[in-house]
Amino acid sequence: MTAPYSEAAQNEKIPLSSHRGTEFDFIISGALKVQLGTHTEILHKGDSIYYNSETLHGMIATEGAPCEFLAVLTDNNGDALFYEQPRESETNTDVSGAAASKKQYPNYICEDFVNLTEDSKGNLLKIAFKNEDKFNFGFDVVDKIAAMEPERLAMLHVDVNKKPRKFTFGDIKNYSNKTANYLKALGIKKGDRVMLVLKRHYQFWFCMVALHKMGAVAIPATNQLVEHDFTYRFNAAGVSAIIATADGDVAKYVEEAEKYSPTLKTKIIVGAGREGWLDYNKEIESFSDEYACDPADRPEGFQPAVMFFTSGTTGYPKIAVHAHTYALGHFITARYWHSVAPDGLHFTISDTGWGKALWGKLYGQWLSGGAVFVYDFDRFKSEDILPMFKEYNITTFCAPPTMYRFFIKDNLEAYDLSSLKYACVAGEALNPEVFQRFYDKTGLKIMEGFGQTETTLTVGNFTGMNPKVGSMGKPSPMYNVDIVNPEGETVKPGDVGEIILRVPEGKRQVGLFLGYYNNPEETAKAWEGGYYHTGDTAWRDEDGYFWYVGRTDDLIKSSGYRIGPFEIESVIMELPYVLECAVTGVPDPIRGQVVKATIVLVKGTEASDELKKEIQNYVKQQTAPYKYPRVVDFVEELPKTISGKIKRTELRGN
Repeated sequence: MTAPYSEAAQNEKIPLSSHRGTEFDFIISGALKVQLGTHTEILHKGDSIYYNSETLHGMIATEGAPCEFLAVLTDNNGDALFYEQPRESETNTDVSGAAASKKQYPNYICEDFVNLTEDSKGNLLKIAFKNEDKFNFGFDVVDKIAAMEPERLAMLHVDVNKKPRKFTFGDIKNYSNKTANYLKALGIKKGDRVMLVLKRHYQFWFCMVALHKMGAVAIPATNQLVEHDFTYRFNAAGVSAIIATADGDVAKYVEEAEKYSPTLKTKIIVGAGREGWLDYNKEIESFSDEYACDPADRPEGFQPAVMFFTSGTTGYPKIAVHAHTYALGHFITARYWHSVAPDGLHFTISDTGWGKALWGKLYGQWLSGGAVFVYDFDRFKSEDILPMFKEYNITTFCAPPTMYRFFIKDNLEAYDLSSLKYACVAGEALNPEVFQRFYDKTGLKIMEGFGQTETTLTVGNFTGMNPKVGSMGKPSPMYNVDIVNPEGETVKPGDVGEIILRVPEGKRQVGLFLGYYNNPEETAKAWEGGYYHTGDTAWRDEDGYFWYVGRTDDLIKSSGYRIGPFEIESVIMELPYVLECAVTGVPDPIRGQVVKATIVLVKGTEASDELKKEIQNYVKQQTAPYKYPRVVDFVEELPKTISGKIKRTELRGN
């Protein structure tokens, strides 16, 4: 095992934990500071220590360098043990690799909207919201910080050419005001739907805050969409304006979709200019950095603020509508799951077209006074990203399991991650081997969390908790979370049921979506029985930890993407030689799942490797490339129930 060296840790209390059995540690290189109960000593190369693991103990590297050591765990009979979690009785002892002691947050930011109950170590016990019906992220967070601490760092942005830029909260206020005035001059108003396809460009943050101040509804979208995707989304949401990157073919696909999208009136481009588009970078500078909002028509509270297209299995993507309070709901996400520090730098890997970006690159981080790190890369490469932890002193991190797998695969041990104090994961289940390898290198236990496009973080391993490898954690204090059977009854520990959220009748829940846009049938279905159905299944253990099982529908989760089979099936069925097809997810050691297409060909068409490639290339051309089927199977017929429904579980099993 390797204990990373941290200068800050030398002056902090050593995190302590306990586990069953005994432990023998032998120092291979470096120096290790070991604490057993109240006794502390420093071990050097060749030294060893043997002790009862029931005793509270902890260790850190010292004397300026990482420490490599051999750890042998045995039970009372001398048989070897695999690493296990520390005792539940130590819940309030920090075991995550980050200090659980209270951080000095600038609480003036949220004191008007949040009431907290914490234990003596700063771990959350209870949260309640107040004045939420008056909340606006742009005015009440960004502008408030800018007024109190205009030079506080909001974002450290590194562009595709590795050029860094720092933006303070004063900068964000000024440029969001310029953007709001610019968009207002173009006729964009409260309630208008504006799509943002901006990759990780820093202009995304200006636009999001500006749209919140104006009351226009932001629709983040990925740059991987093609004409087919844009056409559906423009018409389904009634998009009136789009602000898009000049990179790649985004503008071309938008122009092709525009022919079939009567609501689209305004096209704004970021980057190189283009005929027929307004130039954001050039035109914004002529507008004032002071923005006046009519107090009588202030956007706030439970009015619509953000829309996300969310994948499903029985139709085209639905549109989840969130209120201004959605941002407030991410307070817990950042402070008690990401464990962001007000003087730290948080890095979440996500394109701004996905909800994950708002989870980890904007709302909760700024509510806590923390800065976000953004790297505007085109293609994920571990060798590009890993050196940045040391170069920019990144302190907290969140990514899908796929990224951690790539880190491990690409020689994690070769990089200095000593600045990192906390690590989180979400999107799919985390492999125990990845958890252990990352822990061995960094001393950090990856804290898993769970939520949906329709919610904020609902279940998680929060600060101060002992994570169980593979568990989603425990319910957030913000929600009333339960696991129920089809009759709506709470299941007993060990039984699988659906994760649901209960909301008192007549009350609006901060963080939970308002409904599906223009789709009352699907909204009613999601709330059938008087509670919100997540569509995800899990079981609860005796300690209250949740363990994920799968979707009640057939949503595919691949490399952090949520992919609905219906869209892919629709594209494949356009091919003249396809009679039937079914799209499912199948396990993959790197991506979690990959898309599999099981296809019945029309008579007279022969299956071949060339035909597989043709189908794969067609899907890449007709929809976002990440959706294409990496596995294609040709069969004589699809397995079906008596009623004619496809048995997708059989296809996944095969």
